[in-house]
Amino acid sequence: MNTYKHLFFDLDNTLWDFKANARDAFVEVFDNLGLTGRLPGIDSFLSVYEKYNEHLWTEYRKGKVKKEHMRIERIVLTFGELGIVDNELARRVGDLYVDSAPRKTNLFPGVKETLEYLSGKYRLYILTNGFSEIQVQKINNCGLKDYFTKLFMAEMVGYQKPDRRFFEYAVKSVHAHKNECLMIGDDPDADIRGASNAGMDQVFFNTGNKKPIIEATWEIQEIAELQGFL
Repeated sequence: MNTYKHLFFDLDNTLWDFKANARDAFVEVFDNLGLTGRLPGIDSFLSVYEKYNEHLWTEYRKGKVKKEHMRIERIVLTFGELGIVDNELARRVGDLYVDSAPRKTNLFPGVKETLEYLSGKYRLYILTNGFSEIQVQKINNCGLKDYFTKLFMAEMVGYQKPDRRFFEYAVKSVHAHKNECLMIGDDPDADIRGASNAGMDQVFFNTGNKKPIIEATWEIQEIAELQGFL
């Protein structure tokens, strides 16, 4: 029988459906800029974009790229692979995307119902590497704010997942013991390995059949599965 009292959730790709929201945001941006005909299709664009976005987020976590550079460079690299060389256009697309994406409200199935259930039994928190002002907009726009006692943002804390100090800071901030805390996230490195190294149990939300770096305490494919053991 677990003794959890505190549940820490990742946001992007765990609660907030990043792929669905990115698709909606880019469709809006391309329509506004009249770019639809210049691109090979939204699916092709997203496939390339996700590759560079993930790579640059990894570099950002390592301190190798800056926030503003990453936001534009992921578009520059994507456009370059698709045969579009126009840095000013890439900057416009990057700026409009950052404005549009946080207003999209696609959540994974069962998120609100599960949070409603869990919030009656545990204290819930967000633990995210995402940019603070963007993450707050997402949480507010999706109607998630009231479920969470506190938001832990990497930019504000000064550490990023998988750095164990981020997890340790969060645990200490809520006056908890590590064995009372559970991390729920989709990233095998940032969420699962990071929490494990900090001495916390973990739930790996594996939506893409990813190969885990380490074996998580639990693995789920749907957020609603949390209700089966919590």
